[in-house]
Amino acid sequence: MSDVSDVSVSAPDPLARERDHLASSRAALRAMREDVEALDITNVTANWVNSVVLGRQIEERIRALADLSHTPLFFGRLDYLHTTQEGQRFYIGRRHVHDAVGDPMVIDWRAPVSQPYYQASKKDPQDVGLRRRFGYTGGELTAYEDEHLSDPDELEQTSRLLQAEIERPRVGPMRDIVATIQPEQDGIVRSGLSGTVCVQGGPGTGKTAVGLHRVAYLLYAHRERLARTGTLVVGPNRSFLHYIEQVLPALGELEVKQATVDDLVGQVEVRGTDEAATAVVKGDARMAEVLRRAVRSHIALPKEPLTVVRGSRRWRVPAYELEEIVRELMDRDIRYGAAREALPQRIAHAVLVRMEQAGEAPDDRVQNTVARNTAVKAVVKECWPPVEPEKLVLRLLGDPEFLAEHAEGLLTEDEQKLLVWAKPARSVKTAKWSAADAVLIDEARDLVERTHSLGHVVLDEAQDLSPMQYRAVGRRCTTGSATILGDLAQGTTPWATASWAEALGHLGKPEAVVEELTAGFRVPREVIAYASRLLPHMSPGLAAVESVRENPGSLAVRRTEADALDADVVAACVESLAHEGSIGLIAADARIAPLAEALTAAGLAHLSPGEETTAESRLTLVPATLAKGLEYDYVVLDEPAAVVDGEPDERTGLRRLYVALTRAVSGLTIVHAAPLPLQLES
Repeated sequence: MSDVSDVSVSAPDPLARERDHLASSRAALRAMREDVEALDITNVTANWVNSVVLGRQIEERIRALADLSHTPLFFGRLDYLHTTQEGQRFYIGRRHVHDAVGDPMVIDWRAPVSQPYYQASKKDPQDVGLRRRFGYTGGELTAYEDEHLSDPDELEQTSRLLQAEIERPRVGPMRDIVATIQPEQDGIVRSGLSGTVCVQGGPGTGKTAVGLHRVAYLLYAHRERLARTGTLVVGPNRSFLHYIEQVLPALGELEVKQATVDDLVGQVEVRGTDEAATAVVKGDARMAEVLRRAVRSHIALPKEPLTVVRGSRRWRVPAYELEEIVRELMDRDIRYGAAREALPQRIAHAVLVRMEQAGEAPDDRVQNTVARNTAVKAVVKECWPPVEPEKLVLRLLGDPEFLAEHAEGLLTEDEQKLLVWAKPARSVKTAKWSAADAVLIDEARDLVERTHSLGHVVLDEAQDLSPMQYRAVGRRCTTGSATILGDLAQGTTPWATASWAEALGHLGKPEAVVEELTAGFRVPREVIAYASRLLPHMSPGLAAVESVRENPGSLAVRRTEADALDADVVAACVESLAHEGSIGLIAADARIAPLAEALTAAGLAHLSPGEETTAESRLTLVPATLAKGLEYDYVVLDEPAAVVDGEPDERTGLRRLYVALTRAVSGLTIVHAAPLPLQLES
């Protein structure tokens, strides 16, 4: 790196000029916002509906143009050499800013002209002569760093400012990474809308950030289309969604919805829980065929002919012809509800054919009238009765004979016994539905009526979904695309996926491209190497993350006595709080209550996961089951053996421990009284 300049050591002129440009850019952004606020739409729209819609669009535009004082307006600069950009200089930032005559002062990081900021190198300078990175404290520009990509004598080195930005202490929710996107990440971020991408990435590889930034890029490149079809981010739990919820708004994207899988299928109140073995069967893809059979079992072939009376005429359709109509709809295998709507029209058409043969000239109005005829309705009700998804699943779980009839050849007798409720519910409202039951109901509902599809769905921590949950998410993007994010090594549910090929098949996206991120940017090398000792025992064959960050002294393992464990954990938290940044105390779920008491007794205020947006404390007490996807500058891990023992089997326990070990960005302190799991000694 040739030029590294800081406010305290360099001549002020270059830095002063950049600060002037920052001030001018902020003023231009403020003017852009004021121009929108000054718009008068009183006599612009034709009616009040259009006025309301336009007013909301203006409000959204005003919000999108907000200047976040703590966030730098631009973080880089490109000086081009030749081609169409000869001699031009572009400042790269989170949003586009132009001056009063429309000339750009800051270029959106998603624009094509910005891509070399992430992709250019000595080997492939992409016509860039100079790349400048800026350092900030809060929103104030404090330093810059230059790379002369066209200079063959300048050695390619790791950017000091880039490293500092990655390591910058984090308090509160997750932040964007537009200033630090790496070339391999950028390639995924800018992949096209039409294709589905699956990103396998270990801890600290930035897969969540990549997925969120891909949404922001797609909204930039395909805004009109995605405005019509919608976008959705699906996370594992509410704590995780709270943690990431500020990333897209910071990039100016305010309309992306967020949900958990439970939210997507939440048509019934979940009040019950399943044993692990039962949940595994309910989440198995074979249940989709069981449900399909159960839905279609309601179809019956007509036994009697149909007679339609119109005025003084009677029109007769024989039973065999009605049977042909019903069988034709069955063979088409369209959704149950759509076929039920089509059946009366098909029968009415058969009646109209007879009218025409008799010399009449009926039109569409006559056909619709016949379709509503009482006799036709009776045939439809007999042959294709309505199906309510909740009642269907209620019967499957409460009636062993009904389940056995439709699970024959699919589920064993033992598996069927796991599904049947010991005390069948009397009604849908009184049933103690589990989360897995809600997914079954969602599948049944889709068999009856097509689920609305979105333009793009991001699914994070995808390795933990069951096949039926994959199908539920896949229904939300059948006509769109998806970004699938996860790490097979972090699968901690009994039904965690074994391979991405299998998962993508259940999702309905078998053609998806699988990309692997192996370079770690968040977790220090010493910490990830320690955690990776578990990989051969829980995910053999999966490559370990290679961290690019060295942070000597980032790992501490402390043995204590059982009666001193709580006190020593609290002491480790106090020690971590001496550093700048966020602190996560991670422990087995059963240890949360006693640790909360110990922290309170010591006068240490603490938060729960998802509350990091408040300023009450920098310390969060995190149950191990909620740690996935979260990051803290410093982590104190309480009793690793308890984390392993808190899971139903050793493999799942080791994966849970692997997650807990890899949440730290700057330092990890392990405090234990019980012996460490043997796998950590290997």
